[in-house]
Amino acid sequence: MDIQTKKEQTSPASSTSDLIYGLNERPPLKETLFAALQHLLAIFVGIITPPLIICEALRTDLATTGFMVSMALFASGVSTFIQCKKFGPVGCGLLCIQGTSFSFIGPIITAGLQGGLPLVFGVCMAASPVEMIVSRTFKYLRHIITPLVSGIVVLLIGLSLIKVGVVSCGGGFDAMKNGTFGSIENVGLAAIVLGSVLFFNRCNNKYLRMSSIVLGLGLGYGIAFAMGKVDFSQTFTTGFWSINIPMPFKYGLDFNFSSFLALGLIYLITAIEATGDVTANSMISGEPIEGETYLKRVSGGVLADGFNSCLAGVFNSFPNSIFAQNNGIIQLTGVASRYVGYYIAGMLVLLGLFPIVGTIFSLMPAPVLGGATLLMFGTVASAGVRIISSHKIDRKATLVLAVSLALGLGVELMPDILNQAPQSIKAIFSSGITTGGLTAILANALIRVKEGSDERKDEREIIE
Repeated sequence: MDIQTKKEQTSPASSTSDLIYGLNERPPLKETLFAALQHLLAIFVGIITPPLIICEALRTDLATTGFMVSMALFASGVSTFIQCKKFGPVGCGLLCIQGTSFSFIGPIITAGLQGGLPLVFGVCMAASPVEMIVSRTFKYLRHIITPLVSGIVVLLIGLSLIKVGVVSCGGGFDAMKNGTFGSIENVGLAAIVLGSVLFFNRCNNKYLRMSSIVLGLGLGYGIAFAMGKVDFSQTFTTGFWSINIPMPFKYGLDFNFSSFLALGLIYLITAIEATGDVTANSMISGEPIEGETYLKRVSGGVLADGFNSCLAGVFNSFPNSIFAQNNGIIQLTGVASRYVGYYIAGMLVLLGLFPIVGTIFSLMPAPVLGGATLLMFGTVASAGVRIISSHKIDRKATLVLAVSLALGLGVELMPDILNQAPQSIKAIFSSGITTGGLTAILANALIRVKEGSDERKDEREIIE
């Protein structure tokens, strides 16, 4: 590693961690850039993947897809700067990196198929205050949105997205039209990407592990190009060499209540996840995880999460969230300086301003993207399982889990069950995430089960 060990006593966090540079220290430029580049490698694919998936599902043209990818990078850069810098109550003031959230993909695709991009950006902005309000009232909602409820929603998000990944692995919607869906070429290409990501991820070399998705996509892209599946001739008609000027509200705004409800629920869960991410980041950075300072950090971080998602909508991008994987990079580099976040933000903004970046990734064949995202979505689902397992799985939890997954996955697998329902009901419950999430909240609040000693006491009373 290029970063040289510094005297640990100079860091305020050195007594509680192995940090080389603490939160408010400024590393030299060379070391700052080195740390920033590692963070960028860890988040880049995660930022551009949601817009690629959403645009594929909505079948937007190449220019629109490229612009969406560019704006995702731009919005993530602005959001990261706000989190790290902290403006008044907005932001946590830690090295917290923001990027496009996977959690919103399902509801966004549903909204986009109903009303196009205006509806997507309209409801994303309209629902973002849900998370901002939660940041001020979190202590009251913790008894309602428990780890069990959060885990169920995250699990449903991952499971519902796996279908999207499989469609991409088969060749995408274009392949469905021309009859090549599921061909050996498409499935084989996706398998190569998936296998290579797994191979690099299991390596002992930390740099290979950290770059596993980037390397897998690069390998798949190269093979696809050799197979003639990438046509760069399209780039010369999409302003390839120009500069992207962010245009607020470029696609307009629209609204409907069902999409608002679905996204509002995800914002609610995202607030809980952001709390955990800020807590973990504080602990890794040697900062307190209790007391007034900690509470202000959490509140500011969640508030910024919601504000940044609204700001992303203004710039024609999708909701943002704190990226948990960057906590691992802080441990890896030993650099928790929030000033590194300024450089990461600047890199993201610059990448977003040049269409060449968005266009190149927009030309990526669906099977290449599918091979990587299939693993990502499986990881989201497994994260939900881990969250659920952190909660005691007693009889009540089993019932809540069972009814939530049954209804959520039931609607996802057989949407025709709602064909005879009123349009208002159908619009709200057509998403398995919404159905399962609302069921989890209600079931967790309403189901009462007597456990252990209470049951034995009742049994003795009956016998007597």
